[in-house]
Amino acid sequence: MRDYCPKVRNEPTLLDDVSLSVREYNEHTRVEEGMGRVSKGDNVMSVKNVIKLIADSTSDLPNHWIKQYDIGIVPLYVTLGGQTYKDTLEITTAELYRRVEEEGTIPKTAAPSPADFYRIFEPEISAGKNILYISMSSKVSSTNQNAHIAAREFPAGRVHIVDSMHLSASYALLVIRAARALEAGQPLNEVIGDIENVREKVKIEILVDRLDYLHKGGRVTSLQHLIGNVLKVRPVLNIVKGEVRSVQKYRGKMEKALEPILQKVVSQKNRICPNLVIIGQMLAEKMAERVRSHLLDHIHFKEVAVIEGGCAIGSHTGPNTIAVSYLLKGSV
Repeated sequence: MRDYCPKVRNEPTLLDDVSLSVREYNEHTRVEEGMGRVSKGDNVMSVKNVIKLIADSTSDLPNHWIKQYDIGIVPLYVTLGGQTYKDTLEITTAELYRRVEEEGTIPKTAAPSPADFYRIFEPEISAGKNILYISMSSKVSSTNQNAHIAAREFPAGRVHIVDSMHLSASYALLVIRAARALEAGQPLNEVIGDIENVREKVKIEILVDRLDYLHKGGRVTSLQHLIGNVLKVRPVLNIVKGEVRSVQKYRGKMEKALEPILQKVVSQKNRICPNLVIIGQMLAEKMAERVRSHLLDHIHFKEVAVIEGGCAIGSHTGPNTIAVSYLLKGSV
């Protein structure tokens, strides 16, 4: 059975906004063209230096990870009140929700165009780098497809695209896994194979506080919306084979609804890879920290990171949403 939970070095805490130096090699290295394999040679160059890792803004990666691993971000678009913004660059989640409350309209999202991807890919290709773009799930957006269109403008083997089959916290978990593997000198073909192997073993539990955004986004009917608000129903969403599915509903306050989710995670503690667990939150920092403390009290995780959801994801889930993402060891 393949070990999907390799040992990794200790990472800085989420509160440390740092940019670590690139891993130094003791021997001179060269990189074989195409798949980024490192071997002995005359030039000092790591895999990380010749592979540009790129994700899109639905990964909700915090700035300290983006800087630390030099990850390129392709923003999605968010339209609100007749104006269109680049996700995370031109509008914040807090501003988005403030305007929704004031204006009474739900934002719409759109994928980056092939031209957007070309503008991000081209400078890296011209600089001699190959690209590994890990995309949001192709089942919920044309983002992955548009990246493929842009990739055709470059020589074969220069742009590698992997479908994460995930969103937000679970997507971020896969991107950081790839970033750390590249930093450790793992060949590109092995990194790609690893992400494709483990993506179905990455799980996410998403607890939504309000049905308004799911309703206006077409994920719940008007009747479900009405009844849900009256009964204070809070749905739990999972991502299964790249698609968002409602798997459970709980009544009562968010704190109460979180209990069975935390119990589910803790009950699997012997099956969860302890290297990294990610908690996503939408303007729910205090609740996210309580979830983090609970998990650390019950499971010996090496790292439990808290990230804030961006506007593209937040447009569909609403404020006060909490998500927990983790990787199951071995086969499932």
